[in-house]
Amino acid sequence: MRARYAAFALGLPDYLAGSWHSGTRPADLRLDPELTWRRLQIVDTARGGAGDDEGMVEFRAVYRSPTGLEVLHERSRFVREHGSWVYLDGDLLED
Repeated sequence: MRARYAAFALGLPDYLAGSWHSGTRPADLRLDPELTWRRLQIVDTARGGAGDDEGMVEFRAVYRSPTGLEVLHERSRFVREHGSWVYLDGDLLED
């Protein structure tokens, strides 16, 4: 999760695509250059250990948009694909 956040913050769409599940990855991944990612807070995790094939991370990511500071609050699901953890999907949560 932290690596994916850093990839958003640094503008690395190729890393994001490579860490996204092949069945849910967008065909064209374009990052919004008007967003500046400021902070990541891990709220909760479940599973995702060495013996697991899936895991969950709930996080809040603060970013600045042209309209001001905003928060992305999501519960993300990760699964192993070819031995690596990849982002499967997520549910947006309200603060």
